[in-house]
Amino acid sequence: MRRTGTALLAPLAALACLAAASPAPAWAGEAANGPGTGLDHCTTGAVPIVCHFDVAPGDYDVTAVLGGEAEGATAVTAETRRAVLAQTHTGAGEYVRRSFTVNVRTPEGEPTGATGTPGLDLYFGGSAPELAALRVRPSRHVPHIYLAGDSTVCDQPGEPYTGWGQELPQFLRRGVSVANYADSGESSGSFLTTQALFPTMLPLIRRGDLVLIQFGHNDKQTTAADYRANLTALVEGVREQGGRPVLVTPVVRRWFNSDGTLNNGIALHVNGLGVDLPAEMRSLAEEKGVPLIDLTALTKALVESYGPEASKALYLYNEKRDNTHFSVTGATEVSQLVLGALTAQHLIPERSVRQP
Repeated sequence: MRRTGTALLAPLAALACLAAASPAPAWAGEAANGPGTGLDHCTTGAVPIVCHFDVAPGDYDVTAVLGGEAEGATAVTAETRRAVLAQTHTGAGEYVRRSFTVNVRTPEGEPTGATGTPGLDLYFGGSAPELAALRVRPSRHVPHIYLAGDSTVCDQPGEPYTGWGQELPQFLRRGVSVANYADSGESSGSFLTTQALFPTMLPLIRRGDLVLIQFGHNDKQTTAADYRANLTALVEGVREQGGRPVLVTPVVRRWFNSDGTLNNGIALHVNGLGVDLPAEMRSLAEEKGVPLIDLTALTKALVESYGPEASKALYLYNEKRDNTHFSVTGATEVSQLVLGALTAQHLIPERSVRQP
């Protein structure tokens, strides 16, 4: 059965059936006495199970015991539709413990918006959610992956739109916090100057934090000189804080040629002034010695591998005739491309990656 409400952790006191590899946590019998313990922060009788903790902005380690008397299939999202745990299956009478780290800020979605509520919101969904125990504690000095980008990256508030940054956290273990400051409609210049974006994010960056920088979709009339100057200012600002900037070329648009390729300016971000934006970013990365994720090349290969028809499912073509923004499926696949590049370049250790 689904465990929610003020019964809290009492059912776990007798979890003799919990697998030896995943023993009942020591906190299973604790009373709920404030933020950090318990199912009395959760709704009852609804799917998804919604849990809210009145905590200040910051990073929080969440540990959940999934499972119950019935078979379960539980996926977890946090804040504004942010995937933090992929659907996890449990057999009848089986319990598993999963942990992850959530970055909390106000507003919780796009930084220039007014979405969400203060505090930490967790949603236990999936096809058959089973939540048996829950604990939330503040994280201390965890490394961050900050995201600076546009609508293809951001925590999109409304379905079916999904940014790849929204899907990335589910592939990372507890102890790595994804702080997504991407925002719809932003260019390299507007992100740099809008108060809620780079000026707010910059002071939070600590030594060693990664900052992934992807712009191009909204730089339609940006000159090559201005594009390079904006990216340089972002890179230098991050470095001054002790962070590690990573330039990320923009994801392709789904705009096929008759031969089934994406070799055209619309797909590959040659803007209205004739500026090849990914080429400029590649050149700047080499000039400044900045790690580069060539997401233009990676997504080109991905979309072409699907072909003109099947690739519609990666975007919102079927729902919105949209060849720019991703579905959950597309955003998830792109986030895995980003993760693969981060590990291949040793920008994050493999031990930080959650294995399926």
